[in-house]
Amino acid sequence: MPSFFLAFIAVLLTSIGSRDQLLLARLSERLGRRLSLLVAASLISAGSALTMAWAGRSLAALMPILAKDMLVAIALLLAAAELAWPVRPEAPKEPTRSLFAISIILFLRQIGDAGRFLVFAIAVATGIPALAGIGGAMGGIAALALGWALHEQLPRALPLRLVRAALAAAVLLAGLLIGLSARGIL
Repeated sequence: MPSFFLAFIAVLLTSIGSRDQLLLARLSERLGRRLSLLVAASLISAGSALTMAWAGRSLAALMPILAKDMLVAIALLLAAAELAWPVRPEAPKEPTRSLFAISIILFLRQIGDAGRFLVFAIAVATGIPALAGIGGAMGGIAALALGWALHEQLPRALPLRLVRAALAAAVLLAGLLIGLSARGIL
């Protein structure tokens, strides 16, 4: 169960002000709070989290213990880099009303975001990818639902840049500590 809760909290927190959350907020503002938009985004969030958990399990099965620790550290460092990367959301100029097109864009934004890298790392570290994937899916759905519900108020409700910078620092520190420990330096 710890992998479920860890993944849930990690994805929920790192999705605050994320590219996919802000995109969904903008689409919700432009297209209206269509329930079909939230359902499609939720299915994509579940799919991307489960994909990264499966990838973590697949790679971890091929590696010795110390290599797994380095893989976790690398995933955390990638998550920290993604969190530190400035988010400059642009309002869609002519948003498509196609749920299929919106779903493809959301999936592509999620598959390389910090939350999914953390699901990957948790799946490798705990060896329980199913719970990490489900927890990550639930955290991602909660974050997207928040963006869908708040739409234009989201960027004004929180200091998103500051939150993401603080999360990037915390994830970077965790990645460095795990990496140094795996190398025997700590």
